[in-house]
Amino acid sequence: MKTTEQSSRYEHLDRMGTLDILKSINEEDRKVPAAVAEAIPAIGKLVNGIVERIPRGGRVFYIGAGTSGRLGIVDASEILPTYGVDHTFIGLMAGGDGAIRHAVEGAEDKEDQGWTDLQTYHPGPEDTLVGITASGSAPYVVGALKAARKAGLLTGAVTNNADSPVTLVADVAMVADVGPEFVTGSTRMKSGTSAKLILNMISTAVMIRLGHVQGNKMVDMQLTNQKLVDRGTRMIMEETGITEYEQAKALLLRYGQVRAAVDAYLKQ
Repeated sequence: MKTTEQSSRYEHLDRMGTLDILKSINEEDRKVPAAVAEAIPAIGKLVNGIVERIPRGGRVFYIGAGTSGRLGIVDASEILPTYGVDHTFIGLMAGGDGAIRHAVEGAEDKEDQGWTDLQTYHPGPEDTLVGITASGSAPYVVGALKAARKAGLLTGAVTNNADSPVTLVADVAMVADVGPEFVTGSTRMKSGTSAKLILNMISTAVMIRLGHVQGNKMVDMQLTNQKLVDRGTRMIMEETGITEYEQAKALLLRYGQVRAAVDAYLKQ
């Protein structure tokens, strides 16, 4: 039996009080980082492969169903505002965009549909496809990875079950064995948390390696709200030695980006 389908270690959840439920969930959640740590060598291998490909025009596609698909879309959608990079990380999920909010029955069972959905983007050998499936057996994901690998893409799998089908069809298998869920089979819990952590690691490491972070600062972030304008202003003050907040803010708004503003100021 798949680890993600094994019975919870806790019995009679329906008889537990609120604090017992919360403490037990927290106890299980503590196991997730250790499980993810075991996958770091594989994650690193995938990151290095992506870093080689993006400068040659490559993109990273996340593909999944249900919670896994939504997590991929969330991670991909945050790359542009955080790092100023567009059309590089792209998330797709079984059932299309409508499935982000509402489940589409049977969408993940169509083995050919994942690769079909990718054709909108004309995938090629410089691209990377990362399949996300807690069970490791979602046909939508497995089928897409099979086709992508055949087409020459770099392929990675994020899963919670070792030796599952998805690990056999991907170039790099990133397995986080988090154990049975607190509520039996509810993979939106520990399994979903582990996938979120791994996707964070992949995209963040790639963006750092590609130069979108200087020191520890997001120098290419978009100025999409006042919080980020304030953050960017203080980053400019720190990097340039400007002591007047309004001067630094004006410089940021003029150039629209911390990196560009700092470079322009230092060239004066």
